[in-house]
Amino acid sequence: MKNVLITGATGMIGGIVLRECLAHSEVGSVTIIVRRSTGQHHPKLTEILHDDFTDYSKIADHFKNVDVAQFCIGVYTGQVPRDQFRVITVDFTAAFADMLKQHSPQATFCFLSGQGADQTESSRLMFAKDKGIAENALLRQAFGATYIFRPAYIYPVTPRKEPSFTYRLMRSLYPLLKAIYPQGAISSERLAKAMFKAGLYGADKTILENEDIKAV
Repeated sequence: MKNVLITGATGMIGGIVLRECLAHSEVGSVTIIVRRSTGQHHPKLTEILHDDFTDYSKIADHFKNVDVAQFCIGVYTGQVPRDQFRVITVDFTAAFADMLKQHSPQATFCFLSGQGADQTESSRLMFAKDKGIAENALLRQAFGATYIFRPAYIYPVTPRKEPSFTYRLMRSLYPLLKAIYPQGAISSERLAKAMFKAGLYGADKTILENEDIKAV
């Protein structure tokens, strides 16, 4: 029975990962770290309300005996100012990984990154550079296993308020994109289920691009 720790459980992907964990017989417990309550109640579920994702010292005990960590926090380019994007993308990841390494060094870590992440850290694109920095910080921790997911456009299966005109357009064009350029898109369900499965059973590579994620 696996003990799973999830951050980002109120988001599009993290919410599906949480659902899969609660339903699966091989998951014994699920701890989620959230700013606001999900409103869910389940015998397996422990919900930790926490408001500083750069400092987990007050809730360090919840990082002990973790078998699988699912890091699903993310923010869209343009949704927040540049400095805040760096904090959410890089600092949140590093702080979470540091605390997990202290208390569960052999855990499996599944990280939601994005297509185009640049591990040379030299890209002029904010998203690519910061995701690359976050990936490198995570890999340096050398957990028991690390799986980095780099999806392309994520189609939200559950309707939502889209963050920008571009995403509204992408949603409407998804059937066409899926048909003519399948490597350019993936559904939220397929991505989340791949992260969940990799956490439990592993994957054949550390960095999973869009088509690798579909194969999982």
